[in-house]
Amino acid sequence: MRRHRARVSNLAAGLIAAVVVALAVYLAFGGPTPFAGSPFVLKAAFTSQTELHIPSPVRIAGVDVGQVTSVQRLPGSTQAAVVTMHINANGLPIHANATAAIQSRIFLEGNFYVDLRPGSPNAPLLASGATLPVANTSGPVQLDRVLAVLTSNTRANLQTLIQGFGAGLNNPPTPGQDATQDPSVRGLTGGQALNESLRYSANAFKASAIVNQALLGIEPHDLSRAIAGNEQVFRALASRQAALQGFVTTFDATMRALAARQQDLSDTIAALPPLLRTADRALTSLDASFGPTRQFARTILPGVEQLDPTIGAALPWLAQATALVSQQELGGLAADLTPAVQQTARTIQATNALLSQSGALARCVTHNLVPTGNQVIQDPPVSSGVPVYQELLQSGVGIASAAQNFDGNGRYLRSTPAGGSTPVQTSNLGSQGPLFGNAVLAPLGTRPAWPGKAPALNSSTPCFQNAPPDLNRVATGAGP
Repeated sequence: MRRHRARVSNLAAGLIAAVVVALAVYLAFGGPTPFAGSPFVLKAAFTSQTELHIPSPVRIAGVDVGQVTSVQRLPGSTQAAVVTMHINANGLPIHANATAAIQSRIFLEGNFYVDLRPGSPNAPLLASGATLPVANTSGPVQLDRVLAVLTSNTRANLQTLIQGFGAGLNNPPTPGQDATQDPSVRGLTGGQALNESLRYSANAFKASAIVNQALLGIEPHDLSRAIAGNEQVFRALASRQAALQGFVTTFDATMRALAARQQDLSDTIAALPPLLRTADRALTSLDASFGPTRQFARTILPGVEQLDPTIGAALPWLAQATALVSQQELGGLAADLTPAVQQTARTIQATNALLSQSGALARCVTHNLVPTGNQVIQDPPVSSGVPVYQELLQSGVGIASAAQNFDGNGRYLRSTPAGGSTPVQTSNLGSQGPLFGNAVLAPLGTRPAWPGKAPALNSSTPCFQNAPPDLNRVATGAGP
């Protein structure tokens, strides 16, 4: 069985439609939104005709922040009025030194709007319902006021000004007057030069538009954050007035130094165009490299996506490694090994000193002892013709043979107790005095000659820094 739904009666439908239309008309013509918070109310007193209508917009820096809700004429005056405005949240806060000026809107908009300036941040804040005094407001400039200023003398002066301005644009320059101007505008009138400049205006406006768009930032509130940052910078500068004064003085000295080097500065500026052309080519190459860079970024993206699982897999290993290096594990082992490491360090220091002395000894052997042992002493007619070290070894064999006893169970040195008939005497040998003896033959001399005292021993100079001795250059002394 089919159930029939109850239908709304025509009277109820009409009443609902009437309420909806009334609510839409109420909101469209400026009524407050139900269940919304109370708006911020700001009043401003004007002494001239405001020419405002309800709801005229209220703007801060060209941005709509509210609207005019009422204009009440003051009793006893045909022009003075108090304007009541509702300010949105994007127009707050408003400070005590705020100003309000009535400005004309653009041609397509028509009428006027309130140009509100919220004041400086260091001024006190205004509460809702506060009124800006007459000193902080200004009305629109009416056409009758402009025409009242244009008296006959003023109009004559204005005509003279316009005629002079036209003559300045139309008269060609005298020969040599524009010698310092750019070659593209030499000989042209002011108007022609302005027309020539228009061909560069399109690129200039385009560049200005790019700059203005960049100043807006890439995210919402970038400009407001930049302004807030500048506010902090200026507040910091204001708190360091003495340092700022010193900076200005130093900047003045810098400018004087630059002014004294005008020619050098001019040469530097003249060298900037080639630099800029080179920089432009470099930036072009850099821009061309962005394509491969983006391709590289896309290629490396899968590896970056695997980085998170890799880190997740590494976390347990890091936990085990942390436990391994804790005090209970490797930390205690390191404490036990510390004395051994300290002893090893001291041993290394001693070994380093030993190696240093061993190196000095080796250099002495290489530089002094070996070259000395390799020398062959020339002592005719008894020259052996062999190096000194071989003579040393041969003398050892001779001494060993001379020291053997008859049965090989000991050693003694055979010597001749008697001498010859030639007496010999040495010089005074210190505390022992001279030595006396008898020689078989008269001595020819001694080699090397006795210098009378032992050579000086210098222990501060390393052995290898001394020159090897020349055994064949020793002097032969007279016989005793």
